[in-house]
Amino acid sequence: MTSSDTCEVWFLTGSQGLYGEDTLRQVAGQSRPIAERLAGEPGTPVRVVWKPVLTDATAIVDIVLEANSSASCVGLIAWMHTFSPAKMWIAGLDLLRKPLLHLHTQADAELPWSTIDMDFMNLNQAAHGDREFGYVQSRVGVARKTVAGHVSDPAVVPRVHAWMRAARGRHALRTLRLARFGDNMRDVAVTEGDKVEAQLRFGVSVNTYGVNDLVEVVDAVEDAAVSELVKDYASAYVLAPELTVGGERHESLRYAARIELGLRTFLTEGGFGAFTTNFEDLGGLRQLPGLAVQRLMADGFGFGGEGDWKTSALLHTLKAAGRGLPGGTSFMEDYTYHLAPGNELILGAHMLEVCPTIAAHRPSCEIHPLGIGGREDPVRLVFDARPGPGVVVGLVDMGDRFRLVANAIEVVAPLEPLPMLPVARAVWKPAPDLRTSTEAWLSAGGPHHTVLTGQIGAEELADLADMLGVELLLIDTATTVRQFIRELRWNQAYYRLAGRL
Repeated sequence: MTSSDTCEVWFLTGSQGLYGEDTLRQVAGQSRPIAERLAGEPGTPVRVVWKPVLTDATAIVDIVLEANSSASCVGLIAWMHTFSPAKMWIAGLDLLRKPLLHLHTQADAELPWSTIDMDFMNLNQAAHGDREFGYVQSRVGVARKTVAGHVSDPAVVPRVHAWMRAARGRHALRTLRLARFGDNMRDVAVTEGDKVEAQLRFGVSVNTYGVNDLVEVVDAVEDAAVSELVKDYASAYVLAPELTVGGERHESLRYAARIELGLRTFLTEGGFGAFTTNFEDLGGLRQLPGLAVQRLMADGFGFGGEGDWKTSALLHTLKAAGRGLPGGTSFMEDYTYHLAPGNELILGAHMLEVCPTIAAHRPSCEIHPLGIGGREDPVRLVFDARPGPGVVVGLVDMGDRFRLVANAIEVVAPLEPLPMLPVARAVWKPAPDLRTSTEAWLSAGGPHHTVLTGQIGAEELADLADMLGVELLLIDTATTVRQFIRELRWNQAYYRLAGRL
């Protein structure tokens, strides 16, 4: 998995040689502080690296090719400080394979009205140069985000940060290897998908491994390592009495620890950042992995139940995008509704696998029977999700394209305790209301497996969708079913036409 410490965005400044070396030195002297200010903003998701001023097509092509091949560069920020004739950018933009943000800014927020002369005008003409750059980006057909305003404007930096987070997520997806233990659940449609197209579009490599390949690694785990991990469980969670040392189910906890150690070894040694399991294909495993999956998700691994590799890849991507932000991000599934008029809610959970990064309190570690899977009772973490704003996001394969469907939500505390539901769960109020959100979600073909995140929002998702070239349908407070259906129809026409171009 990619560490956020290794990710960079490169800050490019456009100019030309027409104005002479003195002016170019001033350009460099003014562009570097803009990059440094972005780099020094609290919460900057990735390193910002300033690059020397670009004044000709050869230098532009060289920096683009360097960015394309760089393992650490996740995107470029471009600013035309002076007038940079955009024909010199054509070849470079045509070769670009990394996300691009066009920052339309200038060195100073205010004009020095009493001293402005033509030298000042020639030096400070981003209003001119960025329009030239905007034209050629549109002419070449470059996907990009445009942010206008001075970097001191409180509205500017958060939008740049959102793009950076999306670029970091996209980079994690492009370098992702995903292991499927067994196939997807039989007769389920939405967990199917074109893995070749996914690798072409996203970069993720999805391959299947026999469950017993994992079992061999699990069975080889040393008892001493199991004992140490069990101690960690006891300090991190509230252990059910029967799972403690000397308890009648302590051996089940030890086996859950053995699964975690084996699964972590398999994934780490294989370079995998995401995985799937399937309760219909457990091979020689004695438990359906629950606690192990929850803890691996908390460490940034993607996961999808029932072989759902698309949701697993999406989870890893959004965890990478949201790294360092408060909140949490988890695998999720819509289960059932509270349909009391005026207070309609969705109760989400999964059999076992909900990530503790969204927990409202210290989870309890418990063991209970599971009616499916045909194995021993599995160990799992039990908790309620933390209240607050969030988004649920699903990824589906529509046959001719991938589609992201997202719904803005507010996670709330359960209206009453849930003593008979011993799984991790989340309760949320969807925007704009349950009726509209579910009718829109169903009309879009949104999946029942999703990613619930309180770390990132609609802007990061929109930026990510643009970077990946996929459709995004957002259900939020402004959504009406009638308008949403229109958007579906427009998108259908657009993507079919665009696919032939």
